[in-house]
Amino acid sequence: MRIGHGIDFHRLVENRDLYLGGVKIEYEKGLLGHSDADVLLHAICDSLLGAAAKRDIGYHFPDSDEKFKGISSLKLLELTREIILPYKVVNIDATVIAQAPKLMPHIEKMRENVAKALDTDINNINIKATTSEHMGYCGSGEGMEAHAICLVD
Repeated sequence: MRIGHGIDFHRLVENRDLYLGGVKIEYEKGLLGHSDADVLLHAICDSLLGAAAKRDIGYHFPDSDEKFKGISSLKLLELTREIILPYKVVNIDATVIAQAPKLMPHIEKMRENVAKALDTDINNINIKATTSEHMGYCGSGEGMEAHAICLVD
């Protein structure tokens, strides 16, 4: 068994769709990035790659490669699953830090998306959301952050 940790940050900007956990969420801003900038899935990818000692998301899916421009991070998660073989997910625990929007209504769909992309049971996936109590860039609405930890076998 091996453990991995991932963390990701993205700036919130106007005129971008917001994707978290593979769910399009109605909001006035979206996350800026080369892909769909799904901060949650990027943190999960990095935790899995770290557990398998396979470097990081930027190494495998660089923002200098046009084939990843605008790509769904769910696809990146599926590709990550292939990279970490023969390891299988035992569990993932992830947290999104965002002042807004409220994420509770979307958590179950996010869990379903992650479980499906990783070919694992939904009960192996936990996703939480919290605010930063109006402190820092997350609290001011400038960006979002996500952390993920995983166990693979």
